[in-house]
Amino acid sequence: MTPRLAEIWVYLAATPLLGLTLTLVAYQAAHWLYRRAGMNPWANPVAIAVAIIIFLLWLTNTPYRRYFEGAQFVHFLLGPATVALALPLYAQMQRLLRMAGPLSLALLAGSLTAVGSAMATGALFGASSATIMSLAPKSVTTPIAMGIAEKIGGLPSLTAVLVVTTGILGAVMGRSILNLLRVEDPAVRGFATGVAAHGIGTARAFQESEVAGAFSALAMGLNGVLTAVLLPYLVHLFSRL
Repeated sequence: MTPRLAEIWVYLAATPLLGLTLTLVAYQAAHWLYRRAGMNPWANPVAIAVAIIIFLLWLTNTPYRRYFEGAQFVHFLLGPATVALALPLYAQMQRLLRMAGPLSLALLAGSLTAVGSAMATGALFGASSATIMSLAPKSVTTPIAMGIAEKIGGLPSLTAVLVVTTGILGAVMGRSILNLLRVEDPAVRGFATGVAAHGIGTARAFQESEVAGAFSALAMGLNGVLTAVLLPYLVHLFSRL
């Protein structure tokens, strides 16, 4: 590291600008690599940015708490960004009304499968109760998932990691799986992606088409609400089993 860069790092490390600057620079670098790779899903910019940030924090021995003092500004924007996804969905309102019944059944099935499989897997491998509760909302967008985890006895920080991991896997593998299953309707592809892979998957769906992105945003929002309502009852049932 050159003396000039060292001076800049020392300044940033002492201010909340560290987390914000590091997050923005890491994502820009990751997105550049993503474009260079021809937008290959395996070069997912979120995954690359996370790896860059982890490496830099480890290299500079920077505590996560200090990093998050600045990164919380980006974290705050997750809520408004989720609400803003309603705009492209409005353009699909007529088709949404026609598909209300099938989409409701798909939402219920997808939500129950995501929660049930996560909790069953955790129990099968002997995970602690707190870990299982942290796993349960992994397919819900981060702000909602962390709130759910806190209410049912999970660890919000662990849930955040699991949510991001789920989203990255969904964005990377979802398109190939849907192609393998010969699912071609962009609305169906988008809805399935949103239920399984929330915000990160929705970003990937928008790269396919506006229709896929809109239905993915719908699924992400509805799945968050449905999971928040159903999960306490499922947790009670799971504890009795």
